[in-house]
Amino acid sequence: MVDRAKILDAVKTAIEKAPKRKFSESIDITINLKNIDMAQPKNRIDETILLPHGTGEKNGICVIGKGDIVTQAKEAKVDLIIGPEEVERLGGAPREARRVASTYKYFLAETAVMPQVGRFLGPRLGPRGRMPMPIPGQTDIRPIVERLRNSVKIRTKDKTVFSTKVGSTAMAPEQVAENIDAVVKRIESVLEQGHLNVRSIFVKTTMGPSVRLV
Repeated sequence: MVDRAKILDAVKTAIEKAPKRKFSESIDITINLKNIDMAQPKNRIDETILLPHGTGEKNGICVIGKGDIVTQAKEAKVDLIIGPEEVERLGGAPREARRVASTYKYFLAETAVMPQVGRFLGPRLGPRGRMPMPIPGQTDIRPIVERLRNSVKIRTKDKTVFSTKVGSTAMAPEQVAENIDAVVKRIESVLEQGHLNVRSIFVKTTMGPSVRLV
C-alpha cells in the first residue's frame, strides 16, 4: 500500500518537471509487476476501475439495442447508439467496424442482441477487450453510463507492464492523487500477493519525465 502523501508528492513533482504547455496534458501511471506468471490466465488483470474524479475527459460509450435501452441511452447522452440491424451491417463493413471499436471505450448491449454482437462485431471488439456489458431487460443504464464515463479499464493480457490514464494537468493534484490511490488499491487487491507483486509505479504527464512512486 502506498501512502497518499507520497502519491501526492509524486504527482506534484511530475507536473513541475513537465515542460510548460498551453494545453492540458494527460497524467498516466505505469505499473510494473514482479513474481507473477502472466502466462497463466488466472493472473491476468481485467478490471474496470471507477476514478473518484474521472480522467478529465469523458469516455466514449456506445449502446446497442432497441426500445427502452435506446430511450435511456439518449437521456444519458451516450456517444453512439446502434440498432440490431446496424450490427449485421457493420459485420460486413470491417473498416467501419474497426473504427467504431477503436473510437468508443465502453459498449453496452441488451441481452437479446448479444448473440448478433458476438457473431458480427466480436472479431473487432473482442481483441480490444471491448465486448459489450450485457444489459438485461428493465435495467436502468443511466447510472451505469455515468460510472463508466469516469472509469478506466485495465487489461494486461500476458504483459507485466501496463499504463493507464489517471487524470490531467487541468485537475488539482489532490484529485489526481486520489485517482491513483483508487487504481493502485484495486490492482493490489486482485494480485495474488498484493503489493508484493508490484515492482514499480511511475507517474508522468504526456510530455514530461517519469517520476518513480514505488
